[in-house]
Amino acid sequence: MNGTRMLAQSLGSLRRYKLRSAFMMLGSFVGVAALTLAVSLGEGMQAKVMRTVRQVLGESSVIVVGGGGRLMGTPRANAARLTIDDVAAVVKEVPGIEDWDPQAELSRTAVKRGELSATVRLLGDSERWQRVWGRGVSRGEDFDASAVNGSARVAIIGETVAHAVFPDADPIGAEILIGAVPFRVIGVLERFGVDMHGMDRDNEIVVPITTLMRRLSNADAIGAAKLLVTEPSAANETAKQVAGALRRRHSLDRDQPDDFVIVTALQAQEMVSKVRRVLLLYVPLASGVILLVGGIVAAALMLGSVSERVGEIGLRRAVGALPSDIRRQFVVETAITVVIGGVAGIAAAYLILGVVAMHVDIGLMFSWKAVVTGVVSSAVTGALAGVIPARRAAMLEPAVALR
Repeated sequence: MNGTRMLAQSLGSLRRYKLRSAFMMLGSFVGVAALTLAVSLGEGMQAKVMRTVRQVLGESSVIVVGGGGRLMGTPRANAARLTIDDVAAVVKEVPGIEDWDPQAELSRTAVKRGELSATVRLLGDSERWQRVWGRGVSRGEDFDASAVNGSARVAIIGETVAHAVFPDADPIGAEILIGAVPFRVIGVLERFGVDMHGMDRDNEIVVPITTLMRRLSNADAIGAAKLLVTEPSAANETAKQVAGALRRRHSLDRDQPDDFVIVTALQAQEMVSKVRRVLLLYVPLASGVILLVGGIVAAALMLGSVSERVGEIGLRRAVGALPSDIRRQFVVETAITVVIGGVAGIAAAYLILGVVAMHVDIGLMFSWKAVVTGVVSSAVTGALAGVIPARRAAMLEPAVALR
C-alpha cells in the first residue's frame, strides 16, 4: 500500500472512531501544552529577570541592604541599622568605588491630587541616583544637590502614577500630596515596566532622600545603598572589602553574623541560573510523565481497537494486504492521533502565553525550541504507542479474523 492511500485510510479510521481518537489525543495535548509552556516561560522569564538584573545591578555594582532588607527578606529583629554615614565611611575606606547612592523607601504610600489618589512606592535618593541606578527623567527635570541639602519638597513621578492622578493634565509643575505633605512635581520617570518580583516600577515616586527621612518617615536609617565600582571584574573583591568595613564599623565580633546583606550582579545571575535549572528540569520532567501516560493510554485504546476491527483486518489480509501494511497502518493511525493532539497542545500553549505576556509584561515568548520539542516528543510517543497494537494486528491470521 502506498503512503497516500495509507494516510487516507488512517484518517478515515480516525473519523469513524471519534471518541477513541479524542481520548488518544488528550494525553498528548496536555503533555505537549505543559512542555511548551515550561520551555517558553522558562526562557521568557529568564530573559526578563536578566534584563531586570542588568537594569538594577549592571555589571559593576554592589548593593548593600541594611539588616536583610526588602531585597532579601525581612530585617532581623536585632539588626543594626544602615545609615548614610555608614556608606559614606565605607566609600572613603574601600578603594575602587567611583560613585554611590543611598536609598530609603516607604512602600504603599498614599498620593493625592484633589479627588484622585493612588498607592505608590516612594523612594528617597541623592542627586546621584540617575547615574548610579541607570534610570532617568523622560520629561521635566531632576533635583540637584541643593534640593537634597535643603530637603526640598519636589518629586519625580512614574508613568503609572501620572496616569492615575493626572489622567487629563500635565503633571509638570503641579502639586500633589504625599501623605499629608505637599510636593511639587518636577519630572516624570523613564519607563521601567514590571520587575522580576512582579512589581510595577512605574508606580514609583522619587524624592530627595533627606526630604523622605525628615519630613515623611522621621528616621535616620536607610534601606539600601548602591555602589558603582571602577572595574567590573573587581566587583566581588570590592564587595568583600565593603563587608569587612561595615563589620568593623558595626563592631561585629568574628562569630557574629552580618547585620547587612551584600548583592553583586554575579550573585544575582547565579541565583537566576539555579531557578532556571529547576524550572527547565522538573517541569519538563512532569510533562514527559504526562506524555508517557498519554502514550500508554493511546496504546491501550489501539489494542482495544484491534479487537473491534478484527473483521476489517481479516478482509484486508484476504484481498492481499501484507502484515507489514497492517502494522504500518496502526502505527500511522496512532502517530497521527498523538501528533494532532500535540500540535493542538502547542497552539493552546501559545494562546495562554499571549495572555500571560499581556498581564506580566514579559513579551510574547515564542520559542522554536519548544515547538520542535513538542512536535518531536508527540511524534515519538505516538510511534512507540502504536508498535504493540500494530504487531498484534499484523499477527492475526486472515481465516481466523474473517471467521
